[in-house]
Amino acid sequence: MTRKTSLASLSINAGAPKAKNGRAFRHGPEFASTFHLSGDVDPEMYQYGRFGQPTWTSLESGLAELEGGDTVIFPSGMSAASAILTSLLNPGDTVLLPSDGYAPVRYYTEQYLVRFGIKLKTIATREIDNFDFKDIALALLETPSNPMLDTFDIRKAANKIHQQGGLLAIDNTTLTFLGQQPLALGADISMSADTKAVNGHSDVVFGHVSSIDQSISDKIRDWRKASGNIPGPMETWLVHRSLSTLDVRLQRMCDTALLLANELNNHAKVLSVRYPGLTSDPSHVIAKQQQHLFGFIISFELENKDAADKFLAACKLVYVATSFGGVHSIAERRARWGTDQIAQGMIRFSVGCERHDDLINDVLTALDSL
Repeated sequence: MTRKTSLASLSINAGAPKAKNGRAFRHGPEFASTFHLSGDVDPEMYQYGRFGQPTWTSLESGLAELEGGDTVIFPSGMSAASAILTSLLNPGDTVLLPSDGYAPVRYYTEQYLVRFGIKLKTIATREIDNFDFKDIALALLETPSNPMLDTFDIRKAANKIHQQGGLLAIDNTTLTFLGQQPLALGADISMSADTKAVNGHSDVVFGHVSSIDQSISDKIRDWRKASGNIPGPMETWLVHRSLSTLDVRLQRMCDTALLLANELNNHAKVLSVRYPGLTSDPSHVIAKQQQHLFGFIISFELENKDAADKFLAACKLVYVATSFGGVHSIAERRARWGTDQIAQGMIRFSVGCERHDDLINDVLTALDSL
């Protein structure tokens, strides 16, 4: 009986060269801006560093295997998002973005695309399941949303928008392709800010876009070439190297997150907790239906701004920063940015790879000190 190999195991060697005696398991980064190119131009050859290069090819082939669609890499998650929005929309088109998702995507659309005739509509993630997608050319949505972890049914949304002739792109940063498979659920595009969990070491800014439709990925790849939004070979190699440990990192982070969420849910100083792994959470039913993991992010509310700041200062194992998905636990009072409509005492907590007992003890001690 043939058994299918899991994506978790495939991720260890995804994009690696075939085994050959005397060769390394994986190529190092190739630093080249130009390549030998005599005679007629062969489109299958490497020509110039802005067009393509071997280190890109290795990572893109690995990510394509894991995402289930042709993949284009970018120097940041925002450049990946802007590639989708800029290359696939025409003047007069309406794009749908989450009102409670990553704010810079809305900012980019409002400041740069609207002036060229793109129309913007926003919607709260919790309202997407009941939305009809009429007149929407492209929807770029998050599930779970960042930072409040609301969810919607990807398959249902894909069916609806396809009936209207539009495209569905899913920002899958909070879960990665190991936690959720948007393309398999019917989405046209899956994108990720690989700065977060895919790389996971808080030392590289990166992103990628994957699509089951070759014509879509061709447009996105052409936009990268024309705009010059290209990643460096060293960053590309570092992200590729991190794929090999993504599964073990995610498993530890998500397992600890569920334990911590339960402790927070029962703590007197915590007013509310959002985590899809809790059976009481509004996102639980859909998360259980379409996610392979419940995630490593927890959002919880303390009494006010002062309580949140004191809690963060009291934590010993937690870095106060504005990212998530790293091996270090990272937290912040999210309302300090002024871009999310959330309570002043709301903490977005990204669980890292510390031992669960040490991290939970650190968090509970900090809460008890309030």
